[in-house]
Amino acid sequence: MIKQFFIYPIQFIVLVLIQVLVLNNIQFSGYINPYLYILFVLWLPIDTPKWLVLILSMCIGIAVDIFSDTLGMHTSASIFLGYCRPYILKAISPRDGYDVNQKPSIQDFGFTWFLIYTTLCVLLHHLFLFFVEVFRFSEPFSTIGRSFASAFFTLILIFITQFFFYNAEGRK
Repeated sequence: MIKQFFIYPIQFIVLVLIQVLVLNNIQFSGYINPYLYILFVLWLPIDTPKWLVLILSMCIGIAVDIFSDTLGMHTSASIFLGYCRPYILKAISPRDGYDVNQKPSIQDFGFTWFLIYTTLCVLLHHLFLFFVEVFRFSEPFSTIGRSFASAFFTLILIFITQFFFYNAEGRK
């Protein structure tokens, strides 16, 4: 339990640093922007209270906004993701339900479940973020295209990160 208490602040700091120092400087054709920092919200234990998920989502969004100078765009998108997360988890819950302190991961739920979970979460986050960034509906297909392209690249990074921590023998 104590180990878990120290892991999340370290994850928070590492993901924010990776986002602001490396990933914010990567843009392919101005359309693809990877946002790996949302992995912090995605990796929170399933039984985390909704209010805490929202507060932590706000904190990581504010941290990225401060270093990216984006005036609350990441904060609002992260809070939206934190708000939608319990509903997504409920919609894709396994037949037996979730165990206490389970983390959403390939190791605990398998590849297919994690693919569905991350894809839904990343798409919702990116669609919200890019529509807030553009703040108009005059070119919806361009915004949707940017959202899907960035979501695809973000998903690739999330799965690469997930496989670094994947332990096939630890799977039940």
